[in-house]
Amino acid sequence: MNNGRLKHFKRKLLEKRELLAKMVQRTEEYGRENESETMDAADLAVASYTKEVMFGMSSMDHQKLQLIGNALERIKNHSYGICINCKKEILLNRLEAVPWAPYCVKCQSLLEKN
Repeated sequence: MNNGRLKHFKRKLLEKRELLAKMVQRTEEYGRENESETMDAADLAVASYTKEVMFGMSSMDHQKLQLIGNALERIKNHSYGICINCKKEILLNRLEAVPWAPYCVKCQSLLEKN
C-alpha cells in the first residue's frame, strides 16, 4: 500500500478513535450521575435501562478502540491492509468501510461461522 493511502487510513483511524474516546467518556460520566431522589419508580426504571444500554454500547466502543489501536500499530509495522490470518491483501473498499479490519472478507466470514 502506498504512503498516500496509508496516511488516508491513519487519519480515518485517528478521527474514529477520538470520536469513540469522547463517546466512552460521556457514557462513563453519565453512569456516574446520581438519580434524583424525586424520581418515581418508572423514571428510575427508564434511567436504569438507559444506563444499561449505554454501558453495553460503551463496551463495544472499548472493543472498537482496541481494534483501532491494533490497526494503527499495523500501520507502524508496515503490515496494515494485510489479513492477519491468510496474509493476503484486504480489499480497499473493505478498509474504507472498516479501516480497523484485521481480516479479509473470506477470513472474517470463516471466523464468524465458528
